[in-house]
Amino acid sequence: MSHPISRRNFVSNSLSATVATTPAGAEQTASVAPPSPAPPPNILWIMTDQQRYDCVGANGNPLIQTPNMDRLAAESVNFSHAFVQSPVCTPSRACFFTGRYAHAHRCRVNYTLLNHSEVLLPQRLQDAGYDTRLIGKLHLAYQYPAVPDSARDVGFNTVELHDGSGHTNDWSDYVKWRNANDPQTTTNYRKTIGNKARPGQNPYRAVVDDEFTDTTWTGERTRIHLREAAVHQKPFFLFSSYWKPHAPFEVPAPFDAQHNGDDIPLPDAVDMNDIQALPLPVQKLILRGNRKPFEMDRQQLLWAWRSYYASITHIDREVGKTLDLLDELGQRDNTIVVFCSDHGDQMLEHGLMGKNVFFEESVRVPLMIRAPGVIRHGRTDELVESIDIMPTLLNLCGVNVPEHTQGRNLTPLLTGDGTFASRSAVFSENIIPEVITIPGHQFDRHTGIAGIRHPDAKMVRTRKWKYNYYPEGYEELYDLEADPRETRNLYKVRKGVAIEMRGRILDWLLTVSESEQIAAQWLVPWKA
Repeated sequence: MSHPISRRNFVSNSLSATVATTPAGAEQTASVAPPSPAPPPNILWIMTDQQRYDCVGANGNPLIQTPNMDRLAAESVNFSHAFVQSPVCTPSRACFFTGRYAHAHRCRVNYTLLNHSEVLLPQRLQDAGYDTRLIGKLHLAYQYPAVPDSARDVGFNTVELHDGSGHTNDWSDYVKWRNANDPQTTTNYRKTIGNKARPGQNPYRAVVDDEFTDTTWTGERTRIHLREAAVHQKPFFLFSSYWKPHAPFEVPAPFDAQHNGDDIPLPDAVDMNDIQALPLPVQKLILRGNRKPFEMDRQQLLWAWRSYYASITHIDREVGKTLDLLDELGQRDNTIVVFCSDHGDQMLEHGLMGKNVFFEESVRVPLMIRAPGVIRHGRTDELVESIDIMPTLLNLCGVNVPEHTQGRNLTPLLTGDGTFASRSAVFSENIIPEVITIPGHQFDRHTGIAGIRHPDAKMVRTRKWKYNYYPEGYEELYDLEADPRETRNLYKVRKGVAIEMRGRILDWLLTVSESEQIAAQWLVPWKA
């Protein structure tokens, strides 16, 4: 961490002196008006979808081109060890917005509903007087289909929704806009040139032009709403949420060619023997569908990686334009900026495309928080969880943090004022295998799913160890110091460590919800 910068407030609280009008010749006395309270800060929260921690230049990647994310990292607290509490879209986003673990908010699988008892961050800010706006992907709803009105139900005043998958297109504001503006409107916005690519040309090049992609749309609509929100009297919460770099890997020109000559290091090739060495729930996840992802052609995988990087650079351009506009509008010093991703992507590490597992590539994400003059900038290696963001933002905005919030307030860590209780471990959990989308696979409370009776897996990670528990006797234990790529499962060799880590999971599950389990006091007063 760098030394703290000036603790000036978001907006100056300097006193303004006024001189009272007095009769001629009388002594003039200066009266000092009471200080005006500083207005609550705005919040600009930028979220990407499926971006790994190591896919930001500032986080040690020499190949990826992210100058604007790097600029933001230099001006922020840049967290090197931020972990999501569920490595899949809907449950993870529910964790971010409730400040609660997935088993507490109980939204455990993609395209399932939030419990109405869960109040999300935008609603709490709206109740506190904020103008709340959503642009892009939300992937959270109290009812299905998750149309724009559903997003308003969770606390957004203004919504331009695009959840990004084909079956949500009917209520996508991006799709409606594109249908009205793109001359190629009959072409699917995910379409690539594919086998029409010339030698040396990226087969994932998008057919749709840059200006009509959902990434550019999200950036441009974010800036339109930023201009609108900046002139209102209310503080604003603007959630700018990109679909990319989530697969498929289509990327428009000129970004498609940025890495044509780069030999991006690829994951080690694996075979069925490697897959069968993994816990059975993870095997079932990898082998879902009709194709074995680990058999992907290595040249095709290289193009996928090049396109993944290029999609992030595309987003980076939009992020830069948005940050520049924030400065132009004079809102920089009164706006908290959060940048993060909802989870990572295996990109064929361990033979899996996508996420849903507890390997670092899926659970570790970029996280930056900036607030000039209030938050000191620099890099921190504190272990933090995605559920910490909600109580931290509420605290910085002067809004009461709900009693049953399970995340920690990071404000002392961000400002250097006060004491921050460091974590010794972080936790994550997921339904593994999540194969509910595949025909013939449905969870049944008597039989489970895909041959796994109890698919609810748990992870605990310390500085040195990562332990994953699967209820039917499958375990993983990795020494992250000696084996950072998590290739050697030691649970049979280091049984004592495995037992200790399993105990940590038990203690976590027993204690994390105690404020909801144990009443503060009797309702009937005690009489001796």
